[in-house]
Amino acid sequence: MNASKPSEGGQTHRSAAFQKCYRLTKTDDFSSVFGFRRAIKGRYFLLHYRIQETSEAVGARLGLVVGKRLLRRSVDRNLIKRLAREQFRAIRCILPPRDIVLRLAAKPESLDKRALADEIRRLLSKMVQPGR
Repeated sequence: MNASKPSEGGQTHRSAAFQKCYRLTKTDDFSSVFGFRRAIKGRYFLLHYRIQETSEAVGARLGLVVGKRLLRRSVDRNLIKRLAREQFRAIRCILPPRDIVLRLAAKPESLDKRALADEIRRLLSKMVQPGR
C-alpha cells in the first residue's frame, strides 16, 4: 500500500511513517549522543540520549544500533529494528526533543517479540518522565 494514499478514515498513513526528519542518519549525530554519556539500561538494551538544543529541536529522533556480533542473522537484526521503530512511532508525539540511540547491549535468550517490544516501550517512556 502506498504510504500517501488516504485510509478509510480519510487520514493518510504518512503521519505514522518513520520519516527521515525523525531519524539519526549521520555519524556525527550518533557520536554526539554517545559523547553526551546519558543512558538508561534495560535487560537487553541501552537507550542513549542527548537533549536537543532549541535551535535544532525538531522533536525526538531515533537511531538504532543492532550489532552483528550479538545477532548473526540479518532477519533477527531487522526484527529488532522494526520493533524499535514501531514503538518509537507510537509515542513519538509525547517524547521531548531528544536525540535517542537504542543499542542492543545483550543477546536476547529468545526473540520474543512481545517481551522485546515491552522493554523498548518501557525505556522510551522513561524519556517522558520529568528530570530526564
